[in-house]
Amino acid sequence: MKDTMLLQSAVYLGLLTLLAWPLGAYMKKLFEGEYRWQARLEAPVWRAFGVSPGDEMPWPRYALGLVAFNALGVLFLYALQRLQGVLPLNPQDFSAIPPDSAFNTAISFVSNTNWQDYAGETTMSHLTQMLGLTVQNFLSAASGIAVAIALIRGFARREAQAIGNVWVDLTRATLGLLLPLATVIALMLASQGVIQNLAASVTVPLVEPLVVKEAVVDAAGAPQKDGAGRAVTRDRTVAEQTLAQGPVASQEAIKMLGTNGGGFFNANSAHPYENPNAVSNLIEMLAIFLIPAALCFAFGRMVGDARQGVAIFAAMAVLFVGMLATLYWAESSANPVLTALGVDPGLGNMEGKEARFGVAASSLFATITTAASCGAVNTMHDSLMPIGGMVAMLQMQLGEVVFGGVGSGFYGMLLFAVVAVFVAGLMIGRTPEYLGKKIGSFEIRMVMIALLATPFLVLLGSAIAVVSDAGLAGLANPGAHGFSEILYAFSSAANNNGSAFAGLSANTPFYNTLLGLAMWFGRFAIIVPVLALAGSLAARRAVQVSSGTLATHTPLFVVLLIGAVAVLGALTYLPALALGPVVEHLSLFGIR
Repeated sequence: MKDTMLLQSAVYLGLLTLLAWPLGAYMKKLFEGEYRWQARLEAPVWRAFGVSPGDEMPWPRYALGLVAFNALGVLFLYALQRLQGVLPLNPQDFSAIPPDSAFNTAISFVSNTNWQDYAGETTMSHLTQMLGLTVQNFLSAASGIAVAIALIRGFARREAQAIGNVWVDLTRATLGLLLPLATVIALMLASQGVIQNLAASVTVPLVEPLVVKEAVVDAAGAPQKDGAGRAVTRDRTVAEQTLAQGPVASQEAIKMLGTNGGGFFNANSAHPYENPNAVSNLIEMLAIFLIPAALCFAFGRMVGDARQGVAIFAAMAVLFVGMLATLYWAESSANPVLTALGVDPGLGNMEGKEARFGVAASSLFATITTAASCGAVNTMHDSLMPIGGMVAMLQMQLGEVVFGGVGSGFYGMLLFAVVAVFVAGLMIGRTPEYLGKKIGSFEIRMVMIALLATPFLVLLGSAIAVVSDAGLAGLANPGAHGFSEILYAFSSAANNNGSAFAGLSANTPFYNTLLGLAMWFGRFAIIVPVLALAGSLAARRAVQVSSGTLATHTPLFVVLLIGAVAVLGALTYLPALALGPVVEHLSLFGIR
């Protein structure tokens, strides 16, 4: 099993690098308008919408346009869900989505979080899935890419008052990058058996009836508990199965490519209609990291020094390999509770995993999806070993910067890069510089606002949930694991990941509202200061490199950058992690 993990990881990282390098070159030319075909293809778009590519914007105007565009997206998606019952392309005759769930879902997909408090195949019509969710998968991803490109311009430009045109960047990200790549990936997935149709669900009989245990819930959807605090269950005989149909391949492609993560089916990428085999599994994993990795190489080219992009890529890769090794170690270990019941310890922890993928592919997928702000899953994260679950949670808490989401991961890592050069400058008593730009007090304030916004949202939201009856009502598990479920939910929401431990019944007005607010501010409380940072850097003049300038393309800088991520990201959450997965691990293995 260890050899399988090493082989899969090496093949994955090798293919990722081979694909991301040329894509980075393409992105650089695309966003700088260097291709001849762009003028011919883009001209009708600019005329139709009254946009001039030469009309560049200062950062406040760029930020206002981006936030307003996404706010309109929330209103449109909310209205689409509320009117779903009277709109066409609804062969299952689904009714309108309740207000609190529609509010949560609208913010979720617009903020690139794709947290799902519903089962897609039994809740959303084909029209809502296509016109609402899939469209926002494109637009939210394009928004993150636009912010990353604007920040790169901030470092690349000298004494400039503008950071680009938000409408041009959104259009190029959508039509020039996401749409063609998503089309290719959708066709590849369809070739592997991912379905694509507009049919209604079909019901088929099972070969053998099954008796399953299901949780008893109250009218609000919260699990009922007995006097000992255990969940109440009942037996139910299942003699038939409903197979949902729909436009899955098209949504699956942009779900992965845009690091969105919202599945057409409740089982997400563990469902055979979304992820049929090992080939589709590899395609989906490559799609998740493709654009985040390519942005590193595009960055190096846009600032005129390819080594800078390689250094960022190297720091991300080292962090990723460390996280993957830890999660795989945890999942390849046997669960002592299951071993006592007679489960073969040599299998590792197969609880909650697809037999099609096993421990190795499931560990790789879980590490990738929580390193990126994707949230798609091919295994049940609630069934991960405590340390495995902690790795998944910690990667989100780092700010989703280990490759991270499309755009958001890259600009998040650049924030840590600014911190690294600032700290290094203080250590030698020199004004910090990064890529020829002095880092002043305003830049550091913007960086710290962006870096501290999500920890504030995660820890405050978790604290409110654990001390309120409404927050505790949704827990199916007591103790440390129950706390981990709540902490994971807010880590996922505020960091715009979207995956869940799933033992928490979050489809309640309390969680829909609180998590919805965490998703919105977790997205835009970072984007606005990042754009302010871009504007400030673009206006600065370049400084001459001297013997005292810290080289930011060397292994030493890579180590400093990893240290900044570890200190600011990981240590912030250490007390909370100690109360959840750490305590659960010690209890599981009887360590006192």
